[in-house]
Amino acid sequence: MKLTHNVMNKATVLLSAVAFLFSCTSDKNGKIDSFDAKEIEKITPLEHSWDKAIPNQEIPEGLTSLSAESCGTCHKEHYEEWKFSTHSHAWEDPQFQAELAKETSPFMCINCHIPLQNQQDSIVKGLINGDIYRPVKEANPHFDKKLQQEGINCASCHVRNGAVIGPTGTTKAPHKTVKDTVHLSEKLCISCHNAVAVVTPQLACTFQTGDEWKAGPYFGKKTCLNCHMPDTTRAIVPGFEPRLSHRHYFPGSGIPKFADQPTKMLNGLSMKEHTPNIENVKVGDTLHFNITLKNEFAGHRVPTGDPERFILVEQAIYTKDSVLFDKKTSRIGEEWEWHPKARKLSDNNLNPKESRTYEFDFIVPNQKGLYYRVRVTKHRSTEENKKYNHLPETYPLSVTIYDSIHPIVLK
Repeated sequence: MKLTHNVMNKATVLLSAVAFLFSCTSDKNGKIDSFDAKEIEKITPLEHSWDKAIPNQEIPEGLTSLSAESCGTCHKEHYEEWKFSTHSHAWEDPQFQAELAKETSPFMCINCHIPLQNQQDSIVKGLINGDIYRPVKEANPHFDKKLQQEGINCASCHVRNGAVIGPTGTTKAPHKTVKDTVHLSEKLCISCHNAVAVVTPQLACTFQTGDEWKAGPYFGKKTCLNCHMPDTTRAIVPGFEPRLSHRHYFPGSGIPKFADQPTKMLNGLSMKEHTPNIENVKVGDTLHFNITLKNEFAGHRVPTGDPERFILVEQAIYTKDSVLFDKKTSRIGEEWEWHPKARKLSDNNLNPKESRTYEFDFIVPNQKGLYYRVRVTKHRSTEENKKYNHLPETYPLSVTIYDSIHPIVLK
């Protein structure tokens, strides 16, 4: 027997109603008070920019690969500079890999460390009921394992829609080149260096360098490129006429990802030391030392980026045998509590153009051979976190940016 469309619809509604009644529980008066059916699963789309990788890119005509190594066959200087950058080790970084291995690490963290979908083995299509720990994935047919190891490479910024994006759009290149200076601007930098979100109560992503720059004195005057990609004049490819170009070291903190990795530092601080007359001093004299740090050159706060970063100012007295006699340590950075809920406890980062003086007073004892030492160091994390994350003993945590020694001479 065939049912008409209307009859079938009515039957479906009736069966659904029966199913609903049988899936409910009731009290002794027959009142429905609960529903036993499983929660309906719904796939929700990705909402935030950091949730999404740059879609799989085709290799532009005239090229054989999207790898930086391939680009380096012609753009030799650019490639050698990029190898100095921490961008080139964004994926291999032992600290990042340790964080990524944790069960609490959500899928989107890789989107800044390997931005191209071609570098990721899966494509995330959405989230089950909006849960970041339940991404809907499918295998990526364009996944390139070798490309993944390059981290943030040339193609991350310069390849889109089958073309190489450049500042001039030259027609002399052996590959298709499109001019787009808006794409190749601070907007591209900020897409990763300004991600602010509370992912879970215990996990906060807080990179606010872009917001700091917008609130600072250089907004509208200088951009990320002015400092981190300084101008130079050179041939883009050997044999071409020299023209305006940009360095690709991407200098920053200067703390390498590996002990044997050379890198470039960009120090935003100026340091002015005041040292009293420490020759022919008498026992019992009080020596007043100080050093002034100023965020003279950075368009953002210092330190910036990862909230674990900090700066230490160490003012100390040592014996002639380098044994510590007295010491004062001052810290510049943020303090966070991560459990039971992520929240910032304090923040004394230096704003652009802000200066701060650190003082150290010392009463001269009856001991010869003492000397005063002031040292300023940048740190990416603490020794405690290094041990907690089981990082290699050789993993670099800090770099010295100022070191000065003054012998104390008794009469």
